[in-house]
Order: sequence, then structure tokens, then C-alpha cells
Amino acid sequence: MLIEVGIMFATYMGARLREKTAQKYRQQSEEVEPKQRPAKSSQTLQKATVSEATKYYQHHTKISVVSIGLSAIRQFIYPPIALLSFGLFLYTSIPYMKLVEKALLMDKKINADVLYFIAGVITLAISQYFTVAVGVWLTYYSLQTVAQAKNNSEKMLIDVFEQQPRKVWILKDNVEIEIPLEEVKVNDILVANTGEVVPVDGIITEGVATIDQHALTGESQPVEKEVGDQVFASTIVVSGRILVKIEKSGQETTIAKIGKLLNQSSDFKSNLQLKGEKWADMATLPTLGIAGLILPIFGPVTTVVFLSSHIGNRIRIYAPLGTLNYLGLAAHKGILVKDGRALEELIQVDTVLFDKTGTLTNEQPEVGQIIVCDNYGTDEILTYAAAAERKFTHPLAKAIVQKAEESDLTLPDIEDSQYQIGYGVIVNIGNEVIRVGSHRFMIQEGITIPEMIEQAQAKVHAEGHSLVLVAVNHQIGGAVEIQPQVRPEVKQIISGLRQRGIKQIAIVSGDHKQPTQKLAADLDLDSYFYDILPENKAQIVEQLQKEGKSVCFVGDGINDAIAMQKANVSISLRGATSIATDVAEIVLMDGSLSHLCELFDISKNLEANLQKSLLLSIVPGAINLSGAFLLHFQILTALLVNNVFVFVGISNAMRPLKEISDEKTDS
Repeated sequence: MLIEVGIMFATYMGARLREKTAQKYRQQSEEVEPKQRPAKSSQTLQKATVSEATKYYQHHTKISVVSIGLSAIRQFIYPPIALLSFGLFLYTSIPYMKLVEKALLMDKKINADVLYFIAGVITLAISQYFTVAVGVWLTYYSLQTVAQAKNNSEKMLIDVFEQQPRKVWILKDNVEIEIPLEEVKVNDILVANTGEVVPVDGIITEGVATIDQHALTGESQPVEKEVGDQVFASTIVVSGRILVKIEKSGQETTIAKIGKLLNQSSDFKSNLQLKGEKWADMATLPTLGIAGLILPIFGPVTTVVFLSSHIGNRIRIYAPLGTLNYLGLAAHKGILVKDGRALEELIQVDTVLFDKTGTLTNEQPEVGQIIVCDNYGTDEILTYAAAAERKFTHPLAKAIVQKAEESDLTLPDIEDSQYQIGYGVIVNIGNEVIRVGSHRFMIQEGITIPEMIEQAQAKVHAEGHSLVLVAVNHQIGGAVEIQPQVRPEVKQIISGLRQRGIKQIAIVSGDHKQPTQKLAADLDLDSYFYDILPENKAQIVEQLQKEGKSVCFVGDGINDAIAMQKANVSISLRGATSIATDVAEIVLMDGSLSHLCELFDISKNLEANLQKSLLLSIVPGAINLSGAFLLHFQILTALLVNNVFVFVGISNAMRPLKEISDEKTDS
């Protein structure tokens, strides 16, 4: 009845007026007596917002189910419960009407919510209470599904970005004290020991250390730093101990500035937008226009049946549910997809660019050749090196100790008090003084470097490798070559990518030509780029895009972040720098490339599933349209057709869950 339509609008306006009055009162109260509220991080706020939205739509979905039941009783069994039924319907309608108000007044567009609201008003006006209640339920159900998809994605992100240290050691009055990172100030003296992440930008005031900067610069080899040298946040102290006078901390660090730049970029992809909603919105205006012509000619029933043929509600269920389930399938395989659009973009990708250090190679290098001088044997030199390095956790030490273990060597025990750490390490083994470290360390210790070691050093460096020298007493006894370790899965992954239609695979590296060229040849890649600065990595991506290529960039460092942001699809590995995993649309959670090909398969299967969902959204509309004009379908008949296809569409969207179930059963 038109009276009920009028009551609905009057109730809504009253509710909105009450909300605005209450809001104004709260603002005035806070001006008189402002309250102190604890600050929340943006990540916490976003998580709370998504979680609250999910609960909100779940609540209204449940209430709308009750409303359907009461409406059915009112319309078909017991009309006297009209007041109770209509009251509950009003309760469920107000949030729905807020969505319509937002679309019209704030977004200034006519979307699917507006379309279904018009259909609902017409249905209510002709006393089809059960049908209009079902329409409200379908709307909340679809919104709940989208909210759940976003909420699940947020939950998976919780443990990914915990890499920056939360507490640090500061030297005050010659005493080391531990304080939260956010409390450090410029000019404080920070203490950084072996194996720790440097959390600030600053200048070394005391000590020497070897610093791994590959995440920032792309260099594959650690660099040696001493008093007066600058260090940067998110680099790692491989060996040594340094005091750092803080120049920049928190939001002023180099990393934070890059992150801020990316977040402000208009091209940065930050929200999950589902393909189905785009399809629905494209069909809204034409549907509404035609409905306006149908109403005076064919009447309200045919008009509502026509409006119900719009794909909006169906695709708003199928597409989000299918996308959510494929995201779940990806997560089950160790792939975190932060932006659903990335899966769609992967379909078009024909070029894959890999960062070299940390992506194609493991963080931990491996031992290459062992060079010996005089009468020393390879096992003897390796034993000395491993004994000296065994208590350290940096990658070079781990590589040497692992090689000794593989060679079944017995390492002598050394007391902690016998260690001296700088650019290298000095230990006493029996009556011998063993020095293990860099070329520079040996020179500082006054040890002469043999010509054969000098030649080996030049050759090794030309290949992008490093040499750890071993001195026994005051003479060089030999050296251990340290070289990048290619991830064992890389060759199989490259082969799999080619089978999936990838036309160009290349390395983009900040490393020198020789090691980059050699790795490209070993892996049978199409091309390579070397000595590339971070901003130039992004230029390479843009140039390939100008040539008509769709580019996927796989990286793990801060120096990859801008290129990843420019790429059509960006992928990082868990354990990479926090900004790389933050920027990346997709994170491989097991820290390897093993599931990269499966990611492309999931993308292809999702595309096929969405296409089928689109078909299942169109078919009931076509049936209802023909039924309305040829068979005089009633609204309830059209509703039955829609619900049958909703069941079929949901079954199609649930297919990934069957694959997850089958894998769990097999395992």
C-alpha cells in the first residue's frame, strides 16, 4: 500500500534526523569537555572497521531472515500480524536506505542499490511483502559476503608486517637501556649488534661492522662500514657492533619516505574491488531507463519482474563468493592475495621481471671453491673458518658452517671470551691464532696477502662473489669463496611460466654485469638488466608497458618497491622487507617461488569461474524477461527462478572449497 511506502520514508527521515541531532549533541559535548583517546594505528583502525562491517551485515542478514518469515505469514497465512511484520521490515530497511542515500547524495550515481530500492518500493506499494523482504535479505547477504572477503584478507595480513624491531637499545650515560622504537629521538645513540636490523638512519660514531644493504641498494654483497659512515633503516648488521647517532627515525627514515610516497600515489592499489560489482553497475542505468518506459505500459508487476532481471544481486553474491573462495584456495597453498584485481591482471601478463638478490637467490649464500696456500688442506681451512664463525647467525657464517657440516668436519670448541669481532673475527684454537675475515680486515691486522689470493679475489669479485680469508697466526692459509645460492625451485618455475604463455622472463638487478649475466645464462632467461638503480627499475617496467607488454614484477627489497608499484602485478616473498610486502599485491607466504605457477593457474581458474558466474547471472534474467512479456510471470515466479539460479551460482562459486577439501583428504 502507498500508505506503508509513505510511513517507510517518514520513518527513515525521522531516524536520520535523530542521528544528526545526536551527533551534533556529541560534538558540542566534546567541545566543552574534550576526552583523551588513545591513538590507534591506521592498520588497527582499518582492521576494526572491516570487522565491524562484517558483524553489522551479519546482524542485518539474520534479522532480514526473520523479516521474510513474518512477511510470508502476513501475506499468505495471518494478516493481523501486519504491524509486527512491517515494524521489523522498517528496521531492516533503514540501513538499506542509507546505502541508497549515500549513492545518490555522496557518490552522486545510480547504482544497483538504487535500482533494487526502486523495485522494492514498487513491490511494497502493491503489497508484495514477502517478495520485498527477500529482496532486502539478498542485498544484505551480498554485502555480508563482500565484507567477509575483506575481513578474511585483513586477518591473513596480521602476521606479515612484523619485521621492523619494536624495541631498540639506546646508550645513555654509558648505560644501555631498551626503549620502544617510537620513542627514539634524533641525536640518540643507538646500539646495533651482529644479526640485528638497523631501525633508523644515522652515522656510525663507534665500532666497525659489515652491513647487508641489498634490500635498499640491490647489492648482493655486504659492505664494510666504520666510524663516519652512514647506515640506513632496515639494513642488517652481518657482523660487528656499532654505535649509531640517529639522524632520522620513525616517519623521517628513508624507508618511511618511500612508503609515504607510494601511499600518496594516485596509482597505488589499496582496496579490493570485485569484478562482479563493475558488471552490475554497467547495466544499472539502461535497466532503470527501460523500466521507466515499461511501468505505464505493462504495469508494476511486469516492471518489477524486469528490474529483478538485472544481474546486480546475483553477481554481487556469485563474484565476491567465488573471489573469496579462490583467495582462500590461494592462502591454502601459501599465497596471500591482498588485492583481488591482481588475479585478474595475471591473465594478461606476458612478461615477468625478477629481482636477483633475495628473489632468485636465497638470503643465505653457499660456499664455492676453497683456496689453499702452502701446505694447508681444504678441510683444514674450512675447519678453521667454520670454528671461528660457528656462533654467528649472519648468512655468510651459516654458509661456512653448513659446508663444514656437509663435509662431516669436527669443529673445536672455543670460549666466548676468545672472540674479537670487527670486520672479521679472531679466535684462539690451541696454540694458534686464527683470523677470519675480509681482505680489508687482514690488511688492518698487518697480514701480507699472497699474490695468488689477490688474483683469486679479483676473479671472484668480477663474478659478483666474495672471498673470506683465513689466516693462521700471521700468514694467510687460504680463503673460502662465498657465492649466491640460486633457489632450487627456480629452473622448474621458469619452465612452468613458459608453459603458461609467458613470453619474456628477465632479471632486473642492482648487481654488476658479470654475476647478473651469468645467472641469466644459467637459467636460460631472455634478457637481463644490471647496475640498475631503484628509480631505473621502475623506468624499465614503464618502458616495457609502453611496448604493449603486461608486466609482473617479483621482488623483495626496498629498492624494488617503486617498480612493483608501477607493474601490472607485483609479487613479494614472506620474509622480504616490510615495505616490499606492503606494496606487493601478492605475497608468497612460504618465502619461496614454489607456488608461483600455481598462482597463475588460480588466476586462470578464477577468470573461468567469474565468466560462468556472469552467465548464471544473465540466464535467469533472460528467463524472467521472456516470462514477463510472454507468459505474464508474477513477481513470486520471477523470485523462484532467481533463487534457483542463486543456488546454482553459489555451488559454482564454492568449487575452490572442494579442491581444498580434496587436498586435505589426500594429505
